Amino acid sequence: MAESARQGAGSVDGTEVVFRRVAEFPEEEHKILNNEHSKKVWEKQEKIPLCTLEDFKQADGYVIGSPTRYGNMTAQMKRFIDLTAKLWLEGALEGKPVGLFTSTSTTHGGQETTLISMLMPLLHLGMIIVGVPYSTPGMLHTEGRGGTPYGASTIAGPDNSLEPTKEDLEIVKALGKRVAQTALKLRS
Repeated sequence: MAESARQGAGSVDGTEVVFRRVAEFPEEEHKILNNEHSKKVWEKQEKIPLCTLEDFKQADGYVIGSPTRYGNMTAQMKRFIDLTAKLWLEGALEGKPVGLFTSTSTTHGGQETTLISMLMPLLHLGMIIVGVPYSTPGMLHTEGRGGTPYGASTIAGPDNSLEPTKEDLEIVKALGKRVAQTALKLRS
């Protein structure tokens, strides 16, 4: 999903897309490396540089993703956001657009609550939430898959074995494009 968000943002002329990840907890790395599906994802991501507060401060817009844990963002993502107190005091993130995405194990695994839990601290930071309007192709559906107005989403399965549907990838790509377009408008 992150790659699709990158493609969407990168399709907007005048944008430079920077890819970052948050640090994994050491005790989780062991679990990841012992699950064939999680390990594949880890191997794709392990070389992506860790996001620093300076990276976060310098960006004009953001697309942030987190898997769901009990209807909430992961502790790893929450930890990173909690480290932004200095940026909050400076007002460094105020007026910057942010879009969100998540994945859940099951259809009713907390996609919307996770996205809402992610946006609350971002609102405290003064960021502008960019959602996914229902006019986005693929949003109006009744299948057991992702897509919410709060952000893009998909179902990964209990063991991370499911790939995002084509429609879910198109929704997150559209979100990336919307965030990039919004950032350019706000920067002008």
